[in-house]
Amino acid sequence: MTRFKSLATATVAGIVGTIAVLSTGSAAAADPNKAPGGNFDLSVWQLQEPVGSPGSPTTISSSRLQGANGYQDSYFYTDTRDGAMTFWAPEKGVTTPNSKYARSELREMNRNGSAADWSLKGSHRMDATLRVVSVTSNVCVGQIHLGSGGSSTKPLVELYYRANGDIVAGIENSPAGGQTPHTVGHVSLGKTWTYSIAVSGGRTIDLTVNGSTTHYTIPTSFDPYKQYFKAGSYNQSSSDSTTKGARVAFYGLTVSHN
Repeated sequence: MTRFKSLATATVAGIVGTIAVLSTGSAAAADPNKAPGGNFDLSVWQLQEPVGSPGSPTTISSSRLQGANGYQDSYFYTDTRDGAMTFWAPEKGVTTPNSKYARSELREMNRNGSAADWSLKGSHRMDATLRVVSVTSNVCVGQIHLGSGGSSTKPLVELYYRANGDIVAGIENSPAGGQTPHTVGHVSLGKTWTYSIAVSGGRTIDLTVNGSTTHYTIPTSFDPYKQYFKAGSYNQSSSDSTTKGARVAFYGLTVSHN
C-alpha cells in the first residue's frame, strides 16, 4: 500500500468538538450515574464481551445497550469518576473462533438492528476521543473490518495502542492476510487522545491521530468486500491471568456515512 502524510487542517480541539458525546460537544457532559447508553448513541452498536462458551463470546444487542439504564457490567461500564464508556478485556477470556485474544468491543450495526455492511464507495468515518487506562503489551482500539463479499475474516485496518505509548496502524495487505504496521503517533499511558478512521473515494484509508493524518491506498483485492467499524478494547496478548489486560475509556464515539 502506498502511504503519504499530511497535517490535518483541523486543530485537536476542533476534532474533539466534532465527536461530542450526544449533542453537547463536550465529554464533560457525560453523566457518571448513567449507563454508557445514557451518554452515548449506542443505537448503531452491538457489544461483544470476553465471556460465554468457547468460540462463542456473549453479544449484547443494541436495544439492551441503549438508555440511561442500559446494559453494563464489569467488562463494559461507565466510569463513575468521569462518565467514560469503559471497556475491560483480560488476558484470559472467551474468544472468537478466528482469534486467540479476548475483547470487550462494539461492532457497528444499522439502526434497524441488522449488521452494518457498507461498500467502500462513498465516505465512511469513525471518530473517537479516548484514553488507554491500562495495557499489558498491545490493544486494538478501533477497526475497519471485512464484512460480506468473500471468505476472509481479516480487518482492513486496525489501530493499536502499545504499552510504550506508540500508536500503530496495522494495514492489511490483502484479504488473504499479512499486515503492515505504521507508527502514527505517541501518547503517554492514561493521556486522552483522538482518532479518526475513514474511507474516502473507495480507494483510500484516511487515518488521523491527534490532528496528524496519514493516507493509505486500498488494494483492489478488497473491492469485493463490504466493511463495518469496531471500537473498544481488543486485547492483543493472552495468558491465564484474569487480572492483567487492557482497559480503555472512551469520551466520544461517532460514525457517519455519506
